[in-house]
Amino acid sequence: MWREILRLFKTESLCEESFRACITMLRDCKSMFEDAVRSLRIEGTPGTEIYSRDRMINRFERKVRRNIVTHLAISKNPDVNTALVLTAIVIDIERIGDYTKNIVELAAAHPGPFEGGDLDEEIRQLEETVRSMFEELIPALENTDVDAARRIMGDHQMLADRVEESLQDLISCKVKLRDSGEAVTAALYLRYLKRVSAHLKNVATSIVNPFYRIGYREKPQEPAAE
Repeated sequence: MWREILRLFKTESLCEESFRACITMLRDCKSMFEDAVRSLRIEGTPGTEIYSRDRMINRFERKVRRNIVTHLAISKNPDVNTALVLTAIVIDIERIGDYTKNIVELAAAHPGPFEGGDLDEEIRQLEETVRSMFEELIPALENTDVDAARRIMGDHQMLADRVEESLQDLISCKVKLRDSGEAVTAALYLRYLKRVSAHLKNVATSIVNPFYRIGYREKPQEPAAE
């Protein structure tokens, strides 16, 4: 699907502009995520610019929507599929910005840097997985890298399973944290990491799936008839 979309971008400037806006949004979200994690885990203070940066992401989303509507309205041969795909993924990208903002708000509520107790090493590994997904997704979109998209989708499934296991350990008191505040922070933070990962996965599915399956697992290919 994306090969056809990228071909159309060469002749449809508004679509190309929208695609580049999505890439810019992803880069901004990656930077916001890094700063949010540092606020919670190292500095123990909220990032003061998070709200203005989130508003910038929202402006980009509105710009993409406006470009798509204009493209559909004025193009002699509008590509509806491209418009639908871009409209779908820009929503997921905007939601990533929202969850990074939630992490910063968690840092503001938490007294000092957050330490995950028995879960600390697991949480650090999950953070690294999300960073890796960000790193791989942007070039995957730009180069229509199906293999990278599948790796991102697999990484999310692994992360989601590990988050649920950690939450069950918290609920059943199998892991020790300093106090109830640390436990609540850990539970919320795990959920936020899972949601960021889920939206990255949703964007990645647009590389391998048709529009109506964006956000879902890749449908197995039926074997060719002999």
